[in-house]
Amino acid sequence: MADRLQAELAQTRLELRQLKERMETGVVTVHKDLSLVSFIPKWSGSDSTFSLEEFFSSIEFSGKIANWKQTDQLQIAILKLSGGAKTFYQGSELHTKETDWQTFKEAFRSRYKDIHTDQYHFTRLQTARQKKNESPQEFADRCRELVQKITRKVDDPVAQRVHCENAERMLLASFVSGLNGLVGKHTRYASPSSMHQALQIVLAVEQAEKQDRFKESFYTRFEKSVRLTSQSPSSTYAGSSRTRQSVDARASSRTHGQQYKASKDRV
Repeated sequence: MADRLQAELAQTRLELRQLKERMETGVVTVHKDLSLVSFIPKWSGSDSTFSLEEFFSSIEFSGKIANWKQTDQLQIAILKLSGGAKTFYQGSELHTKETDWQTFKEAFRSRYKDIHTDQYHFTRLQTARQKKNESPQEFADRCRELVQKITRKVDDPVAQRVHCENAERMLLASFVSGLNGLVGKHTRYASPSSMHQALQIVLAVEQAEKQDRFKESFYTRFEKSVRLTSQSPSSTYAGSSRTRQSVDARASSRTHGQQYKASKDRV
């Protein structure tokens, strides 16, 4: 056992020394993980269930995890095209000339750009209202979808962060102002500073409303039960018995009176 442990320790030291030498010489092998390709859904164009930006994001996010280069991302995107999107790629210059990842994205963004203007989506966001039987979470998702359509997409990470922060503020304002009923009133009174905080407030108010409705329903059932108990057959029967006893007593009194009068007349 001791000999085996010493051998394993020596092997580990050798591997660490070799890794250190490769790092010092700048020769470090990075392995790509292509297993994540299967998790990226196909994209067919404007009729797809998810947007073009979501398609790009899924590829780039997976690429960070799996150590994909931009050339790998480009090939994976081409592989995942289907339907009208694949037809567009095959009929465009992207198919016949050297294309990098950024050029590919810009070409598809230009082709599948929403025909509605940003002002159209901005107006829809400003006037969004919670629908009947629509939960606050569903309304929040609908507002977020509208916000994504007016959020600018740029390659500069600093500028993109600024655009996302502005979009998040617009999302919060539209969501809070569009909530209905007592939930919306309490949420606006609370003035949440983020969507997470707003949804927490909504959940708390909804829970409080449910508890109030339960208490009201409980006391209503209790009062009804008390009234039914007071009008139960046993109490009615007791009342009827007392009535009959009173009638019998009056009849007996009249009989005794008549008998006394008859005996007096005979005398």
